[in-house]
Amino acid sequence: MIMPRGRAAGLNTLAGAPSGTNSRDCRALAVLLLGALAMTGSQAAPVAEPTPAVTAAVADRSRPASDTARDSNRKPLEVLTFAGVKPGDRVADYAAGSGYFTRLFSDIVGLSGRVYCSVPSGLYQYPNIVKGTAEIEAFIAGHPNTSLFFGEPLQVARYPEKLDLFWISQNYHDLKDSFMGPVDMAAFNRAVFAALKPGGLYIVIDHVAAPGSPANVTDTLHRIEPAVVRHEVEAAGFRFAGESRVLANPADPHTAGPFNPSIQGRTDQFIYKFRKPDRTDRP
Repeated sequence: MIMPRGRAAGLNTLAGAPSGTNSRDCRALAVLLLGALAMTGSQAAPVAEPTPAVTAAVADRSRPASDTARDSNRKPLEVLTFAGVKPGDRVADYAAGSGYFTRLFSDIVGLSGRVYCSVPSGLYQYPNIVKGTAEIEAFIAGHPNTSLFFGEPLQVARYPEKLDLFWISQNYHDLKDSFMGPVDMAAFNRAVFAALKPGGLYIVIDHVAAPGSPANVTDTLHRIEPAVVRHEVEAAGFRFAGESRVLANPADPHTAGPFNPSIQGRTDQFIYKFRKPDRTDRP
């Protein structure tokens, strides 16, 4: 998701990377956090118990206040538990914004894992993305398990090793808009498929558009129909692996964009999980 437009200078391809990992077992705190972060709206299935790694990452006191202030809306404990990210994973955080999830991923995967932050060049015309990218660079300076890449949308969907998880939060809809190309979505989803290991997971989080919305709803309201995403991703060879409704809001009328004060921070969002087939899958 992006903020209203502005202009900024370009950026060369970046790479870097270090993170102190926190391995303490905070199961009791997990229960407290689940209660504190609870939100109205049913879920497709009961929430699994958070792993110690996820619980510790969310509870880490070194997280910036600007991140923890967003936890009540983004529900990282539940969302990352659904995603199944774990120590040692290779994770792509595509269109990483200010690095909210990047910092959590870095903590969870630890020094045995790797986080690749991708910033598509089309987003870099927005001041909040320029600021967010600088924040990610500052984080990377102390976290060697994290790298940052900047370039064309398809270019930064390719990585030096196979991934366990590809993550895109509130930005899938942006790929369809003119300022991003628009991106060839069939080619993009094929690139994600190629980037993942067999059995690897693809998580898409976005703002729900009303059924039958025109194609330009991705630009006018920064929303997208979940059915459109599912059709496009499955067409690339992925299998649907489930959804979480932890960010759902049935009271959202789907008539205003996520920056509108009437719904800001409370939009109806879907979380889809897709899986790249492996040898255990039947034809």
